[in-house]
Amino acid sequence: MSQLTAWGDDTTRFFFELTPDRVLDAVEAAGYPCTGRCNALNSFENRVYEVELDDPRVRRIVKFYRPGRWSREQILEEHRFLLDLQEAEIPAIAPLPFPDGDTLRLSGLNIWYALFPKVGGRAPDELSDEQLVRVGRLLGRIHNVGAAREAPHRLRITPATYGLENLKWLLSGTWIPLELSTRYRQAVERICELAEPLFAAALVHRIHGDCHLGNLLWNQDGPFFLDFDDMLRGPAVQDFWLLTPGRDEETFRQRELLIGGYEEMRAFDRGTLRLIEALRALRIVHYSAWVARRWNDPAFPAAFPEFGSHRYWADEIVELNDLVEQLALLS
Repeated sequence: MSQLTAWGDDTTRFFFELTPDRVLDAVEAAGYPCTGRCNALNSFENRVYEVELDDPRVRRIVKFYRPGRWSREQILEEHRFLLDLQEAEIPAIAPLPFPDGDTLRLSGLNIWYALFPKVGGRAPDELSDEQLVRVGRLLGRIHNVGAAREAPHRLRITPATYGLENLKWLLSGTWIPLELSTRYRQAVERICELAEPLFAAALVHRIHGDCHLGNLLWNQDGPFFLDFDDMLRGPAVQDFWLLTPGRDEETFRQRELLIGGYEEMRAFDRGTLRLIEALRALRIVHYSAWVARRWNDPAFPAAFPEFGSHRYWADEIVELNDLVEQLALLS
């Protein structure tokens, strides 16, 4: 499949061409009259809008899911996790039910969409020591809920799913220059080989999956996480290293504060800290495949002009080979 025809159907074209009128039509068809106010919000993966309902004091966030990414069952498992968190009195922005009680609806354009409440908060540039402990406690509570129910349709993060499957996709197109493709393949395959035994013994459960500072907000009630769209079945440490991605002593100190708060709520297997470099490597490969899979979306070539260039892939190979060396020290 070429990089320009990953999705070529009408549903995908409608997704790219969503207009305020089509958004409002979908919300009103679900039984919610609107005033006509509709503002697009920043989102690469999905299309997200703020709409004003007939009562101008009430605003809702409507999220249209990118066609071809998640199935209905997978989206509903994301919703179930958010609702489970809400039922456990953990701050989370859960989807609102439509009049029929469902949280997911198919628009007239054949695109899945959901409604959410509008919740305010500020994004911290960095976290104080006290805030790190509080976020650690929050993660512990989230993972307690995550471990209480299965999500069989949701993606599990492994060297195969995040590494080899993404590698296969990248090599099937023309993104990687031919003269670099062998070196790239060898680096990714070696990473997966070294990472496999590290993943074998790790316990997995529902996690946020994309738990970086950009998805953390703070309001008068404290911290809460946004955007569970990348929810995974994976080891708890995935949500830790994304909040503390560095490798220096300050990062290690901050990570210990997170873990300390977490352990007030839930046990943490410190042996899984050995997974961090493998998770870092797999995220690099997954990110490149994420961009490649969306290259027919007009927003992506404009946002990633260097993608596909010789320099892009040469730099990535250097970074992956560095991670090969890091992983080899753990074997």
